[in-house]
Amino acid sequence: MPATSPPRAWAEIDLRAIRHNLNVVKQAAKGEYYMPVVKASAYGHGLEQVCRALDAEGIAFFGVANVGEARRISQAGCRTRPYILGPSFPEEREEIVLNGWRSFISTMEEAVHYNSLARLYGKTLPIHISVDTGMGRGGFLPDQLEELLSRLGELDSLYMEGLGAHLPCADEDRETTLEQIACFERMAARIREKLPLKFCHLANSAASLDYDIPSNNLCRPGLVLYGFSPIPSPWEAQLKPAMSLFSRLTVARTLPAGHGISYGGTFVTDHPTKVATVGIGYADGYLRSLAHKGARVMVEGISCPLLGRVTMDQIMVDVSRVPSPEPGMTVEIMGPNIPVTELAEKAGTISWEIFTGIGPRVPRHYTH
Repeated sequence: MPATSPPRAWAEIDLRAIRHNLNVVKQAAKGEYYMPVVKASAYGHGLEQVCRALDAEGIAFFGVANVGEARRISQAGCRTRPYILGPSFPEEREEIVLNGWRSFISTMEEAVHYNSLARLYGKTLPIHISVDTGMGRGGFLPDQLEELLSRLGELDSLYMEGLGAHLPCADEDRETTLEQIACFERMAARIREKLPLKFCHLANSAASLDYDIPSNNLCRPGLVLYGFSPIPSPWEAQLKPAMSLFSRLTVARTLPAGHGISYGGTFVTDHPTKVATVGIGYADGYLRSLAHKGARVMVEGISCPLLGRVTMDQIMVDVSRVPSPEPGMTVEIMGPNIPVTELAEKAGTISWEIFTGIGPRVPRHYTH
């Protein structure tokens, strides 16, 4: 008889919410084209499942971090082309050329290499120019633009399809962001004197909701796609969180006063306390930094404080207010009552890290 075991922790993903959130972005940004950012396994939500759910939504590209993610999207049978947002190694570029995946150039070396590969295979490769307006991560600097434009004639097997850059602080520093938008606009105008540029993209989630970028016609929603706005916005109330994270009680018992809980004994009961162990830990993505920060879980609709340090596979919580805590009871770790933003604030991090840190041993269950 095959053994079965219920998961200690699992995530529930509402793919309908992700489609809904994309439509909210379309209303807010009023762009012409969209590139849902699905890198890092769609922010922990599941790369193939999210891409299949969005493939028929009239989008231009799927934004991924590397060739491996692009390959997975193609193998999943999606029609939408992946766009590789991160730099590619020289040995990866042949695969990009052969598949017609989208990538960018941020140095002349990349441009020349892509051109030679495209010529070798008798192709005209659509490529995007990356410019650096202040992110410092890659792209042509403003004073390097003229060299690129002067050498375009050598790149006869490349079609300069688009121009892109990234805003590093659209959710934090409006003045700096406006300066970077102005820089991008100047560079876009100069390039368009020589190239038509079908796509122009700078708007991430924050910029899609809150900034006017005249040349931008391709928006790249990331966090907002999964139900959370990185900035206060009138559109925030319309977003639907797509992921909930659950676990189960494994043990429930009453500990006497003066009893230490978890490693280091950093929490000691000051009165008899009903304590339950929950089957999730930092190996699953429940951050160790949540200890002693007022973090909580929900059991039977009751808020239960985290006690002591987070361990690799388990946490302990105070269930004194739960009438009859029993092993197997479902525990809400993140969801309708505990948003990801609450966990991020208490852990001293950002929502992006919470989502992408949910480990591979946490199974994802999908609602379509």
